[in-house]
Amino acid sequence: MAFSIPITDVHSWLLAEFPNLRNEQHNVTSLYTDEYNCVAWAAADTERWWWPSQNGYWPEDLPLVDSVENFVRAFQELNYQPCDDASFEAGYEKVVVYVGADGRVKHMARQLDANTWTSKLGQAWDIEHASPQGVECKTYGQVAQFLKRPVKTE
Repeated sequence: MAFSIPITDVHSWLLAEFPNLRNEQHNVTSLYTDEYNCVAWAAADTERWWWPSQNGYWPEDLPLVDSVENFVRAFQELNYQPCDDASFEAGYEKVVVYVGADGRVKHMARQLDANTWTSKLGQAWDIEHASPQGVECKTYGQVAQFLKRPVKTE
């Protein structure tokens, strides 16, 4: 189900939930939708809700556990490998995994270019933000792991 709210309300909500966005450029890039989540968005899949649970899509050979290691394994099935940082590397796509204080995965984001990352905010909007740290917060936690894969060439 998708609906729209006044853009000023969206931006007020963003700044309240993600205080780091006050310090960097960001844009809302979609309508509100619950068709997919941040993990699916990081995987470039807008058809499914990815999460290691009975109600979400998850690779069949992996346990239903929300650990960083399990998310790394899921994205390794998409040809991603761990890497050291968020720096832009020509010829590669990068994603980042966030963990909360409890050590469990809370969010993922995808790099678009040297200056832009994109996140799906739960059941809400897609946004673009300037850095992985832009969406660090109490709900999503902190950056925990970067992954990269070669860009697919046609």
